[in-house]
Amino acid sequence: MITLYTWATPNGKKISILLEELGLPYKAIPIDIGAGQQFEPDFLKISPNNKIPALVDTDGPDGKPISIFESGAIMVYLAGKSGKFLGSTDRQRYEVLQWLMFQMGGFGPMLGQAHHFRLYAPESIQYAIDRYTKEAHRLYGVLEKALTDSGYLAAGQYTIADMACWPWVASHKNHGVALDQFPHVLKWFNTIAQRPAVEKGSSLFTDLRKPITDEKAKAKLYGYTLKNQ
Repeated sequence: MITLYTWATPNGKKISILLEELGLPYKAIPIDIGAGQQFEPDFLKISPNNKIPALVDTDGPDGKPISIFESGAIMVYLAGKSGKFLGSTDRQRYEVLQWLMFQMGGFGPMLGQAHHFRLYAPESIQYAIDRYTKEAHRLYGVLEKALTDSGYLAAGQYTIADMACWPWVASHKNHGVALDQFPHVLKWFNTIAQRPAVEKGSSLFTDLRKPITDEKAKAKLYGYTLKNQ
């Protein structure tokens, strides 16, 4: 049995989308990061970096339970377990993995910074806003070029690389990006959005998520100290 500990964020949606695409039975447990549940001891046992998502599979590679944190590692594990969405040759697998690493190492973190400084930082810092908004546009440009000759990012087919990037692109307005400036990205985004598994997986726990407006919750979530504390 697979248990997914997650929340309705881009990184969380990557895994629920993949599980729905694979058709694997799973149980999903919400970890409300606005309420600080990611710091609770039981969750830290499976995700020591206090980040969602995390996954526990009672039927691990050796028949024993395994727990995995980091969304990219979870995607590789699930794709490897099922033999799907990771390419069918070594060349294709490395192509998929390089785009997954692109999302993990740059696309996600930089877009997250753009989102944070544009919407959630405790004070407006124009240098940071400009820096990360420009970087967001550059990274969307990388996707645009990659999608010019193919409908998908890697191996000429729909893979975990697409599933990893798609939820981040869904938040493009928070990054200061208009998708009509990137027509190939827009077409790719709309094509994937029509997949039933993407629609179902990306909606997981969205009804539970509320805007984070409390300053103490923001301070805990983003790791800063309030001035009056």
